[in-house]
Amino acid sequence: MFVTYKLSEKSLIKLQKSGVSEAALNDLEELENRVFANSESFLNKIKKLPQAKELLKNEENILKAAKGFFRLDLLIPNRTIREWTEALIFAVVVASIVRTYMFAPYQIPSGSMLPTIQIGDHIFASMYSYGSPIPFTDVKLFKKPVKRGDIIIFPYPRDPSIDYIKRAVGLSGETLEIRNDQVFINGKKLEEPYAYYEPKERLSRQKQGLMSATPVSRFGPIKIPEGKIFAMGDNRYNSADSRYWGFVDIKTVVGKGQIIYWSHDPGETLFAGYRFGRLLDFLK
Repeated sequence: MFVTYKLSEKSLIKLQKSGVSEAALNDLEELENRVFANSESFLNKIKKLPQAKELLKNEENILKAAKGFFRLDLLIPNRTIREWTEALIFAVVVASIVRTYMFAPYQIPSGSMLPTIQIGDHIFASMYSYGSPIPFTDVKLFKKPVKRGDIIIFPYPRDPSIDYIKRAVGLSGETLEIRNDQVFINGKKLEEPYAYYEPKERLSRQKQGLMSATPVSRFGPIKIPEGKIFAMGDNRYNSADSRYWGFVDIKTVVGKGQIIYWSHDPGETLFAGYRFGRLLDFLK
């Protein structure tokens, strides 16, 4: 079913250029656009043609010109339906290639990256930022390093079926520590203009003495192993990240968040809650 044989106008032109006579080509025209499930049935039909002797001398060229893969002719005889099906398959293949190698859409369901990314934002992630993946392998060509501050997409380490989006904060080989909400890398204070600490939550934590008692505000020091990343959400008081479930394997990072292409507040109705001011905002 995957390999079929069909002579088209293009096939006949190729055979003409290869030296098949006009008389033999006229015989083959009787078979034009007819689909044969295998080479045997195709050749049996040729053997019954008046110019069979000459045609069989060109058997190799004829089979090569007629051979095709994944044709739908046998499954869907109706031409109109077949053409629509072929167009749909082509669109799916192209979309899959684009999603794998260029850009992939993601919807943000949680507030862990507020205010940079809001609940209901739809973003495009570039799938080539850290290298071009080879299908069905973990190998990437033209590899590029993850940089501090990148918004990365990766499978949740505890459940790879779930995609996570966080910010790369600590890189391989570095020593990371958090003191009173402030991140330090190798003992130096890290400037993080993107980090958000909800004011009321911060005040409450200060009153309860939690600023130095939980992983949220006090963590480490810890050395990040080679090949790993320490990832955190921008909304530091409301993000399940490396402070709780550990490091991200660099090999699992699939893309980089780039741009918001749509935004709608899921708490609103279909007729309200559209945040047009966020459309086409580049993520920083």
